[in-house]
Amino acid sequence: MKILKVEHLKKSFGGLQATNDVSFEMQPGELAAIIGPNGAGKSTFFNLLTGYYKADSGRIFFKGQEITNWAPHEIVRLGISRAFQVSNIYPAMTTYENIRQAILTKQKRTLNLFSPAAGMAKKETRELLDISGLSSFADTIAGQLSQGDKKRLELAIALGCRPELLFLDEPTAGMSAEETTQTMELVKRLNRELGLTILFTEHDMSVVFGYAQQLTVLHLGAIIAQGDPGEVRQNATVQKVYLGEEA
Repeated sequence: MKILKVEHLKKSFGGLQATNDVSFEMQPGELAAIIGPNGAGKSTFFNLLTGYYKADSGRIFFKGQEITNWAPHEIVRLGISRAFQVSNIYPAMTTYENIRQAILTKQKRTLNLFSPAAGMAKKETRELLDISGLSSFADTIAGQLSQGDKKRLELAIALGCRPELLFLDEPTAGMSAEETTQTMELVKRLNRELGLTILFTEHDMSVVFGYAQQLTVLHLGAIIAQGDPGEVRQNATVQKVYLGEEA
C-alpha cells in the first residue's frame, strides 16, 4: 500500500492556479524531494498535505485512508509531521523542554500539578536529543541556538510526534556548508535506520541530487517531471525551466 497518494489535487488563489491537477505517490521508506522555481507551488502543496490549506478539488490518502481537508492536528495524530522552513520552536524554552512538549502533545498529556514535569517523557526526550545530536544543548535556551541547531531542534520536535511520514520544508535554509551536511546526514540516517518516509523541498541542488532517491519537479503548480535523480537531470523540460535557470 502507498503511504501517500494524491489524486488530481487543485488549489487556486483568485486567478492563480497554485496547485494544478497534481497526482503524486510515495512508497513506505522513500526519501524523496520536490523541487521547482520560486512560485512553483511547493509550499502550497505541503500546506494542502498537512491541512493548512483546503483543497478546491482532488483527494489525499495516507495509508489508504482519505485525509483530504483534515485539520492539521488530526493529520499529526494520524502519523504525519512537518518541519517548517522558518523554525517553529519555543525560543524562550530550553531545547529539552521543546522536545518534551512535542512528546507530551502526542501522548495527549499536559503538565499539571498532579503530573510532575521533571519525570514526564524523560526517556523519550533524551532519545530524541541523542538522535538529533543536541544532547549537549539540552539546557540551552532554544532562541540562543545556531541556525543549524534550531533546524535540528525542529526536526527533533517533529519526530516527537512519532510520525511515519515526515515533510521537511527547506531543511537546510540559512545553514553553512558544514551544518547542511550534518543535517542531511541526519535525515538520511532517520530514513535508513528508522525506516521513516521523508519528503523534502530544497533549493540547493547539491543536496537534492546528493540525497533524494526520487524527484518530482513542479512548475506553475503542475508536475513536469518525475523519476530518479539521473532521469530528472536529463529531462529537457526541467533543464529549460529550472536547472538551467539555477546554473
